[in-house]
Amino acid sequence: MIQRRVKVLPAHIANKIAAGEVVQRPASVVKELLENALDAGARSVAVIIEEGGKKLIQVVDDGLGMDETDAVASFQRHATSKISSYEDLNAIMTYGFRGEALASIAAVSQVSMKTRREEDEVAVVFQIDGGTQVSLSREGRERGTTVTVKNLFYNVPARRKFLKSANTEFRHVYDAVQRAVLSFPEMSFRFISDGDTIFQLQEGTMEERMLDVFGQRQMEHLLRVEETTDYISLTGFIGKPTFGQKTKANQFLFLNRRPIGNRNINHAVFSAYEHLLTKGSYPFFLLMIDVDPHRVDVNVHPSKMEAKFEDEQSIYRFVSTVVRKSLSTGDHVPALSVTGGKGEPGSVGMKFTERQHSDAGISDLDFPTSEPGLSFRRAIPAMPGDAIARQLLVPTAGPPTQAHVAVDREETHASLIWQLHNKYILSQVKNGLLVVDQHVAHERILYERTLQRFENAIYSSQQLLFPETIQLTPGEYSLMQELLPHFELLGFGIRIFGKNTVIIDAVPPDVKVGSESTILGELLAVYQEYQQHSPLEVRDNVAKSYSCKAAIKAGDSLTEQEMRNLIDQLFATRMPYVCPHGRPIVLKIPLDELDRRFGRT
Repeated sequence: MIQRRVKVLPAHIANKIAAGEVVQRPASVVKELLENALDAGARSVAVIIEEGGKKLIQVVDDGLGMDETDAVASFQRHATSKISSYEDLNAIMTYGFRGEALASIAAVSQVSMKTRREEDEVAVVFQIDGGTQVSLSREGRERGTTVTVKNLFYNVPARRKFLKSANTEFRHVYDAVQRAVLSFPEMSFRFISDGDTIFQLQEGTMEERMLDVFGQRQMEHLLRVEETTDYISLTGFIGKPTFGQKTKANQFLFLNRRPIGNRNINHAVFSAYEHLLTKGSYPFFLLMIDVDPHRVDVNVHPSKMEAKFEDEQSIYRFVSTVVRKSLSTGDHVPALSVTGGKGEPGSVGMKFTERQHSDAGISDLDFPTSEPGLSFRRAIPAMPGDAIARQLLVPTAGPPTQAHVAVDREETHASLIWQLHNKYILSQVKNGLLVVDQHVAHERILYERTLQRFENAIYSSQQLLFPETIQLTPGEYSLMQELLPHFELLGFGIRIFGKNTVIIDAVPPDVKVGSESTILGELLAVYQEYQQHSPLEVRDNVAKSYSCKAAIKAGDSLTEQEMRNLIDQLFATRMPYVCPHGRPIVLKIPLDELDRRFGRT
């Protein structure tokens, strides 16, 4: 008899293997049962666990409940009340839909379900042990469903031994409950672990729920996010730049109330801070995205923790610009204080307040629709200059652009401006002294100007009276050929001339005549350095390299008008407070700090 190598697994083994895709740990069970409660229309939910959920998980809700037939059928694999045809997968409105949760949980634990509809006199009690029905009975209960899960993985010892300690599993369960709590503030929740009530929350507003979960102290460091177009809605909270976190634990993203993970959207939020966070810090955010279900696919991962957007690039731009808009509120200039350890005088320290910036790009966002030639558009008003606008006493040289700081003309007459050691620009402001690093200020101006040239494909050049021939190394020559289109958009006129040789016959207006070869060589060298850290950001790396090498240097003497123009152009940029590499551009010494140091207070 021929021994066949390919065999069909018995149902009980196949079910245990399949359960591994849905149930990894107690938190997976809690998540699935919570989703069922939400889909059942519950307004109140209780979650009870013991030993981190390894011994007991119980979820009690006041939802619609089920009759006997539905209760028994709900434990069969691929049994669901939430979709009935393939087309339903194109617009999933529920949180559970695969029809695998209860069957998977029951295959690896001892489960009891007690459920009752409003119109029924008594509840159905259905017990199943390791996937096998044990009993079916009747008991009294209010409308709703209680699912009790005991001894998770009791019949799969290999899986059970890989569960972590009770404390570790508790933290994972807490995270799952917390996400449900945050996404449904209009519901009441109770969470009990080993007899202790972790929280008991009443229904309320989003702000009240945030206050209940995170506390008043943390709420003081958050900014509201809210923007709606015909295509997408974004609401929630983000942390102020000073509220940077050491981990990504406090980052919550919800799509149509469903908790998801999406690297692109996380990066969109992070990019909006644009160097406002210190190195190694991450922003706090809780964002809720509402989008037409037809435009997203949540059926891309067994745990439903990922989603695919129809037009992810537009979502990315929208999220980034709305977060930038929220960050534009408040005075974000770092304040310099002179303090010693524990408040004693003697050392100079930097006390950072929130920094500010805004983005004009948000005012014109397009999103595709299913109809050709039709797009959704929503104009979002630009944010006006606020605290810093009222403090600057530097006159402007023209109409405001982008995040340009409007200055009260009555105050500008009293403005004073100096250059310190040909390195820093000092300007009197309303409440003290403003200090600007001239090099990084000009670097920020050139960086944003360069990105704008790339975006609009508009550039200007100044022709050289005598073209300059430059000999490059083979590596530099290869890189030059690769970056030539970008250099041309910068304003360089470069011609290939022989082996490893180029001719420069035009340069950008920002480049001083006589420094062409130096600038080009340094630009290539710095670009290679940046490229090692961000290999995909070609244009951004070119812009950073060019702005770094073409900017005014420390030691360059500036006239008063040049200093005024520099500051005026700086505060016309989108991000006037940090250079492209994250170094501060502007510091403020408050007048009350000076008064304190001179004994006037």
